Amino acid sequence: MKRLKYISLLFILVVFNCKNETSNDNQKLNVVTTTTMITDLVKNIGGDHINVQGLMGSGVDPHLYKASEGDVSKLVNADVIFYNGLHLEGKLVEVFEKMKNKTPIALGEMLDKSTLIGSDYFASNYDPHVWFNIDYFRAFATNVSEVLAKQDPSNAEHFEANTTVYLKELDALEEEINTTIQSLPVEKRILVTAHDAFNYFGKAYEFEVVGLQGLSTATEAGVQDVQKLSAFIIEKDIKAIFVESSVPKRTIEALQAAVKSKGHDVTIGGTLYSDALGTTGTDEGTYIGMFKYNVNTIVNALK
Repeated sequence: MKRLKYISLLFILVVFNCKNETSNDNQKLNVVTTTTMITDLVKNIGGDHINVQGLMGSGVDPHLYKASEGDVSKLVNADVIFYNGLHLEGKLVEVFEKMKNKTPIALGEMLDKSTLIGSDYFASNYDPHVWFNIDYFRAFATNVSEVLAKQDPSNAEHFEANTTVYLKELDALEEEINTTIQSLPVEKRILVTAHDAFNYFGKAYEFEVVGLQGLSTATEAGVQDVQKLSAFIIEKDIKAIFVESSVPKRTIEALQAAVKSKGHDVTIGGTLYSDALGTTGTDEGTYIGMFKYNVNTIVNALK
């Protein structure tokens, strides 16, 4: 509580002591992003005509992320701020609410709410893991392009051209993963992970998704949760379960041990990228590379 008050005070001091400079034709837009998925997207759309600073890095859990003093300074001096919204970055909401001189862009809030998966675990009442539906990520790309063009009209054609290229890459991604998933029989499409980050993925590709911790990593899995899910794994004869890169693997290891204690075996099929991309500079450090990696890992482990 004291730390939050300190950050709030710092925020006010920065607002009154830092001069925000407006972008012009000779100056690149300063863009701040939250999650690694959004950072990668904005870099693809903006290209060399913007400066992008992502607050979160590889393996960072956005559910639990708190703004540092440095983050607040970046936010105050940004020309544009993009975040996921739908209460994914729950602990950043208070910081955003204090930004009276600018309005951060919540890309998830711009989606058609009637198509989203409902959730009682989030203040938004929706599952925020929308990037696992490629159609939603296409919408993210289009909206990012429009916002950047409005902020920097002189480079609007550049942003539009980059968006066209990126949307074609997303089309190719969807075609490739559809082919891969079709090699896995529907009855084997049961995805057990550390928390329910993959419901949009499951809905799009006919997977039954079960998360040990529920939708938010802020909730802890109890002994009863582990025992209930272990019985489900045995009943369905599930071959593999999965760790997530942004969630401690001990919960899935406990689940594996519970299954083994009942005389059955289940393997850990690999580590999936859920709330964050992989290391920068690797294939998994991009949205497209992450999606391919996840699908290949899931399908190969469950066959």
